[in-house]
Amino acid sequence: QEEPEPPQIKEEEEELCSNQEGEHEDQNLDWNPEETLEDSAVGMSFISFSSLKRHLRIHTGEKPYSIYICTICGKNFMYTGELVVHMRTHTGEKPYSCSSCGKRFTHKSTLNSHLLTHTGERPFSCSSCGKRFTQKSALNSHLLTHTGEKPYSCSSCGKRFTQKSALNAHLLTHTGEKPYSCSSCGQRFSDKSTLSSHFRIHTGEKPYSCSSCGNRFTHKSSLKSHFRIHTGEKPYSCSTCGKTFTHKSSLKSHYRIHTGEKYSCSSCGKRFTHKSSLNSHLRVHKGEKYSCSSCGKLFNQHSALSNHLRTHTGEKPFSCSSCGKRFTRKLSLINHSRIHTGKNPYRCKICGKSFSQSSALTVHASLHKGEKPYSCRSCGKRFAVKSALKAHLFSDACERPYSYSSCGSTYRQQSALSNHFTAPTGEKLYSCNGCGKIFMDNLFHNLLIHSCQSM
Repeated sequence: QEEPEPPQIKEEEEELCSNQEGEHEDQNLDWNPEETLEDSAVGMSFISFSSLKRHLRIHTGEKPYSIYICTICGKNFMYTGELVVHMRTHTGEKPYSCSSCGKRFTHKSTLNSHLLTHTGERPFSCSSCGKRFTQKSALNSHLLTHTGEKPYSCSSCGKRFTQKSALNAHLLTHTGEKPYSCSSCGQRFSDKSTLSSHFRIHTGEKPYSCSSCGNRFTHKSSLKSHFRIHTGEKPYSCSTCGKTFTHKSSLKSHYRIHTGEKYSCSSCGKRFTHKSSLNSHLRVHKGEKYSCSSCGKLFNQHSALSNHLRTHTGEKPFSCSSCGKRFTRKLSLINHSRIHTGKNPYRCKICGKSFSQSSALTVHASLHKGEKPYSCRSCGKRFAVKSALKAHLFSDACERPYSYSSCGSTYRQQSALSNHFTAPTGEKLYSCNGCGKIFMDNLFHNLLIHSCQSM
């Protein structure tokens, strides 16, 4: 990627640079101004030798002779203009303002790129696929997806990247450094963009809106992924089995089915297919929870909290395109859509029977294994599926020889009868809305086995 021309500096500063660095980079060269110079490694062309020389430092890692030093952090710069711009990271100054929305920027180039979001203009076009971009740097990064080139390499592990910014972010995973801190909750991040995205959790800001359904999103990437629900696009394909996916992360997770790779918890050794599952599990050891502001219920995952909040708001953002039925969770919509498509993607390895939901396959598999994980607390009878237990609790098949004379409730086991009327100090009691009977144990379970004439 071509480096930008250095900012303009005063004549005396330019003379100082020339005197301290020796001969000017473009002097004494047999060079025709109408010709361009080329980096043989990547094939990029430059109009001056100095531009080529600066670009080659990306590959060699060479540092130029620095004469301008930041008095706050000690960082060195070759040009005074670069130092001036750098100082804004310490002062927080943002001198460039958007005339349309008032948003302010540290760099003029960033403002110019931002202005294109108002005009919709994308002046830079890919010659291979026609995709258009608002910034030349974004086009240059995109071109590498066609060539497969990854010019930036990590010196610690050898992993390669298409962008220098991606390499810089990756290097922090080796050092563990997280220089960006959230002013609201104190959580720290390795890059500024992740902090900006995180901060929207506190502000509730969702700046990205879907033009098809109006749903709003915190991240632009989330909007882009969401839009594929409307288009049906699944651009990521598994090279092993050919299955296609809407998200690249889903493809990476799927690959682990073939490779058997799993993420391991350093505390207890438990292994997980998905990194997000490991992160959620780690909160169990740390004691970290997300709390619902309405009812105080705690969750290990922020996504679980988001789903739960809809039980308070009644929001159902996911709509079936076939029948219009709406759902609180995306997974519920996916499962529902199979009613229309007739797809049964979950197949039993033993008998070949197919199911529309993974939970149904899990229940079915327990029949082959002879497992009966659900038991009646009154008579001890066990069942393979939860629905069978519920049916049993409503039936008269469960014999109950133990009764409580005060209210007439009957139980199969003496311990169940004891639990009915004995509550330790401070234990929460549950009551039947129909007849007022009090229960110490789980409300749902007791109400199922409790016979009430009013219900």
